[in-house]
Amino acid sequence: MTNSSSSSSSATPVQASKDVDSQGRGDEPLLLPLLLDVTADSPVHQVALTVPAADDPSLPSLTFRSLLLGVLSCLLLSFLNQFFWFRRQPLSISSVAAQVAVLPLGRILASGIVTRRVFLRGTRWEFCLNPGRFNMKEHVLISIFASCGAGSVYAVHVVAAVKVFYKREMSIWVGLLVVLTTQVLGFGWAGMFRKYLVDPGTMWWPQNLVQVSLFRALHEKEERPNGGLSRNQFFILAFICSFCYYVLPGYLFPMLTSLSWICWLFPQSVTAQQIGSGLHGLGVAAIGLDWSTMSSYLGSPLASPWFATANVAVGFFIVTYVITPIAYWLNVYSARTFPIFSDGLFTSTGDKYNISAIVDKDFRLDLFAYEQEGPLHLSTFFAMYYGISFACLTATVVHVLLFHGREIWEMSQSALNEKAMDVHTRLMRRYKEVPEWWFTCVLLLNVAATMFVCEYFNDQLQLRWWGILLACGLAIFFTLPVGVITATTNQTPALNVITEYIIGYISPGYPVANILFKVYGYISMKQGIGFLQDFKLGHYMKIPPREMFMAQVLGTIISAIAHLGTAWWLIETIPDICNREVLPSGSPWTCPGDHVFYDASVVWGLIGPRRIFGDQGHYSAVNWFFLLGAVSPLFIWVVHKTFPEKQWIRLISMPVLLGAIVNMPPATAVNYTSWITVGFLSGYVAYRYYRGWWSRHNYLLSGALDAGLAFMGVLLYLCLGMEGVELDWWGGAPDGCPLATCPTAQGVFVKGCPAS
Repeated sequence: MTNSSSSSSSATPVQASKDVDSQGRGDEPLLLPLLLDVTADSPVHQVALTVPAADDPSLPSLTFRSLLLGVLSCLLLSFLNQFFWFRRQPLSISSVAAQVAVLPLGRILASGIVTRRVFLRGTRWEFCLNPGRFNMKEHVLISIFASCGAGSVYAVHVVAAVKVFYKREMSIWVGLLVVLTTQVLGFGWAGMFRKYLVDPGTMWWPQNLVQVSLFRALHEKEERPNGGLSRNQFFILAFICSFCYYVLPGYLFPMLTSLSWICWLFPQSVTAQQIGSGLHGLGVAAIGLDWSTMSSYLGSPLASPWFATANVAVGFFIVTYVITPIAYWLNVYSARTFPIFSDGLFTSTGDKYNISAIVDKDFRLDLFAYEQEGPLHLSTFFAMYYGISFACLTATVVHVLLFHGREIWEMSQSALNEKAMDVHTRLMRRYKEVPEWWFTCVLLLNVAATMFVCEYFNDQLQLRWWGILLACGLAIFFTLPVGVITATTNQTPALNVITEYIIGYISPGYPVANILFKVYGYISMKQGIGFLQDFKLGHYMKIPPREMFMAQVLGTIISAIAHLGTAWWLIETIPDICNREVLPSGSPWTCPGDHVFYDASVVWGLIGPRRIFGDQGHYSAVNWFFLLGAVSPLFIWVVHKTFPEKQWIRLISMPVLLGAIVNMPPATAVNYTSWITVGFLSGYVAYRYYRGWWSRHNYLLSGALDAGLAFMGVLLYLCLGMEGVELDWWGGAPDGCPLATCPTAQGVFVKGCPAS
């Protein structure tokens, strides 16, 4: 069976690429995904070109080496990512960095550990310390551990909001229980929807192809092409270049993060700097020559299929360059009284809102003080962000029902049959599946533990047991539609606003209850989608599902503890962390993500949506975006049915288009302009005109850039950041647009801004 699969693997990609000429140019449509014959290989062209359609069941994955290196990788990435998350320019160290670093360590262990078998006394369990050569499946399982530590643990924001911003007490044990239950709850949703989001070949999870390509380059022997580089050589060269280059934006020349040249031409013009600033304005013509600028918030632009990149580009353009400036310069909601782009909360006169003045001793809204301070106001872009988030919510549900409803219904009626499977699903059938009751037990135990924690520590957490059940219901409802969007476009619609909206109406005046409800209702769903993505990576690399499950559960628990421990240490040891008004100029500990989280807790929890977006608020018209989002996919569907020969119409994804700005703020305009530029060069230019190069090197380049930046970023901090060594020159300013945050309304005066 293995020989047969290998033969199929070597032939199929060639067949799939028959239409690629000597220059690498294909005849397929420009938009993706491109479909192939499912009986030959994967139904998605990119998967067929990247993932081997073969398996060697004799290779072990769960070994002493993979367990040791996996746990260490998870711990290290958890510490580093949480450490850098509090900084002005968050550095997200992906599992690709660990993927590169553990390879030599694995080979050292393979050559240095004795080959003896260990028996567990009183049981039939035994294992070998050194089962032979360090193999690809061990490497994949280590990366699964590492991915649990990559990124940030969202529930840590709850701890930061309570301790740093609201300055209230929360014990570390309560924080640990919140973080653990939030992280593990996602396993329940992942178990429910594996059949729909992992097994079908059309659910291809584009981000995984970066890691698959890198695994193959690091482990497979390859002939060096005539006059070119092998994939391994290309990766090493790109890694070295990325590593060396990051010295410039990371230390010597930070302005490369955002080159906003319009500000340089008009140093005294507020309007010009509002238009040109990449960090505090609309970012017209701004570009960032820094990989962290391009990939920090939207993921790697090299991993995004072109049709998804195009949807994001259109959505970003409409919101940022059409809706926002029109609303601002027409002074909608007194927009010119505030900065054009800001996540801040303001009074009607443009001053910063004094949140601490409206919180009473019981950690609730003081209505009398709120009346004295006056209603809360938002910047133009922040108000538009919430409206677009409303539209994205309804668009996601309607889009999935219209464009994927039949497929989901058919899968729910019967188990997947051979005709519906791609080659990877058929190969995975030889391994024991994870029983449903494993997921069910994890889910029920976790829900019970969460309800107990919230009831027992209600004085600190404010959320009742019924809130947990309601949050779980929302997570179940949205996991499938959001998962379908993510698995096919590499973009995840952010639906956190709907959780805040619902609990804000039901229970206004309780900020901690609001953010907890968001964490359990939205982030647990997002965690479940992350687990499903890792399941798909194991699916591609033929890792036994039960070993995948063990690695994910153990890695998630370790990651939660490490993230919270790191955050707690930083909060307790760094004076005035996250306090922008008190921190010295140039301090990196400004916590942009935590500020957005805190502001949301004020808007939706403390004050409540009724006083801002309801009948008592200034922004009630924003609710019409719900209807806009529901109608927009229906319009696209009708046009598609009217012109079925125009296949590109079907690839207009309104959830992705409307959800383009879901990361803004804390993401800024330059993050998007840079990401879209590189995504166009990769997904359109390289894929269409240089297909041979794209298929060999595109995903590999993404992994090399990630790894080089991560290692140099850590090195710079250890060697220079910890010693306080800084450069003071004009290139050290990240943006160079000091007037971009100024208001333009007559009679509004802000320190450092010219009089309007």
